[in-house]
Amino acid sequence: MQQRHLGIAALVSTAFIALSTPAGTQVIVSGNDEKILWNDAGQPVFLPPGNDTISFIDIADRENPKILTSIALENSIFGPPTNLAITPNAELALVANSMTQSKDGEKWKPVPDNKVYIFDLKANPPKQIGTVEVGKQPSGLDISKKGDLALVTNRADNSISVLSISGKDVKVIDTVAMGDSVAHVAISPDGTKALAIKPVVNKVAFLRIDGGKVIYEKYDMPTGIFPYNVDIVPSGQIALVANNGGGGNPDGNVDTVSVIDLAQNPPRVIDHVVVGDAPEGFAISPRGDLALAILLAGTSDKKAWFFRKAGSAAVLKIDGKQVTKVGEIELGGLPEGVAFSPDGAYAYVGNFLDSDISILKVSGTQVSDTGKKIKLPGHPASLRGVPK
Repeated sequence: MQQRHLGIAALVSTAFIALSTPAGTQVIVSGNDEKILWNDAGQPVFLPPGNDTISFIDIADRENPKILTSIALENSIFGPPTNLAITPNAELALVANSMTQSKDGEKWKPVPDNKVYIFDLKANPPKQIGTVEVGKQPSGLDISKKGDLALVTNRADNSISVLSISGKDVKVIDTVAMGDSVAHVAISPDGTKALAIKPVVNKVAFLRIDGGKVIYEKYDMPTGIFPYNVDIVPSGQIALVANNGGGGNPDGNVDTVSVIDLAQNPPRVIDHVVVGDAPEGFAISPRGDLALAILLAGTSDKKAWFFRKAGSAAVLKIDGKQVTKVGEIELGGLPEGVAFSPDGAYAYVGNFLDSDISILKVSGTQVSDTGKKIKLPGHPASLRGVPK
């Protein structure tokens, strides 16, 4: 929503990531931001810092997950629901903190941060082992499937930080100027290309990757209004871009998901699929046949004519390069991110206002609500899927 973006940031940046621990336990990681709520008119209320947490949740029992531990760590709700990621070998997690709280007289206000935290996932329990400084307001990020490269979008700096990963050593090796504010980036499965989202100018930028060198040739593709999230199918043939619409605000009007053909040279937008009002959380199943677009649907502004108490998930069927909406599932208050289980049989959606996670069952392209929830120690804003 625009009041949540504050001109430079969007609603979410806490996230969930699926991974496997050394013992084979499957876990999702939730960042819980306790520094912001909204009044009945949808206006932000900023709270003192110090209560944020990162929760590690065991999903080995798909329908009955349990919280393993929660660690005190500042993380920000501003930015897309992709501000953390894990290495494919599940050894490290990177967590970007987009915004931090600054004292403003007797009140608090968010200001851009520049930190990416490094977690050792082999430790029992996982622990923070380092911090790297990137550009201003680090937001969406992604890690290559080889696990040796990470890209971090810096919204307030109009740039992308390039990070090298070698074992547990993570360092910044380059910065790529993007010309416009960038909110999220996705790296192709073969590691040769990436897409970076430009929400303010309604475009997605194409990047080439050659080893540790990331090259922006200033080729952008038009999307829908306010693109804010992107994911690539496991085959690498297409990418899907969730267009938040209305400058980031739910507004009662339908919004779209853009389909990008990555097999063409240059890649291009080949379709726009209507999904509903304000998709923000977005993820493609590890199976590659289904995606979920999480619709905010105006759930924080109780005075708006389009107010709805609960948001929903639009179900998209993926058949080659054809994408169609095949269903919609009601969720909780202000739903944000979504993560699939490693086998794609379940999906988990964070309900920010309810401080819990909805558990959905996936059978082919049929998605149903199990009715079960994971109660969290704070407000989740988004989730992340397993590396594909």
